[in-house]
Amino acid sequence: MRELIRYRPATEDDVPFFLRLYATTREDELRQVPWTDEQKRFFVEMQFSAQKAHYEQHYCDAEFLVIEKEGSAIGRLYIDRAPEDICIVDIALMPEHRGSGIGSILLKEILDEAAASSRAVKIYVEHFNPAMRLYERLGFRHIDTNGVYHLMEWRAS
Repeated sequence: MRELIRYRPATEDDVPFFLRLYATTREDELRQVPWTDEQKRFFVEMQFSAQKAHYEQHYCDAEFLVIEKEGSAIGRLYIDRAPEDICIVDIALMPEHRGSGIGSILLKEILDEAAASSRAVKIYVEHFNPAMRLYERLGFRHIDTNGVYHLMEWRAS
């Protein structure tokens, strides 16, 4: 499966895809609120814009990548490589690609890169994110909490 997956740098043309992808990550949460579809759409667009601005301001040296499978966009990886660690700013796949092993493959490659260069890998994860179990299986450990986010860290043994 790995040979079907490619990365490419994100462009402004990818913003509509990233918005759709972001919306899928908020679906479970938004099912619980009594808002109209229009209110939910407005909320998602507002939150996406805020997140995008935050990432661009605070991770200006990060790579903003589109994950493609056989030439079609299926996800995003925002990654900030520093001398002492690798920060996975954001990783997300479209729902039909979650649980297929793609995320595990891509994360293991990042862990291999970190191990080869003696760096830690860090990621912030919302406490209710189903991917938390994947991160724990891969050896990430909780090291801090910031609001609803857990800072997880992986270090080679």
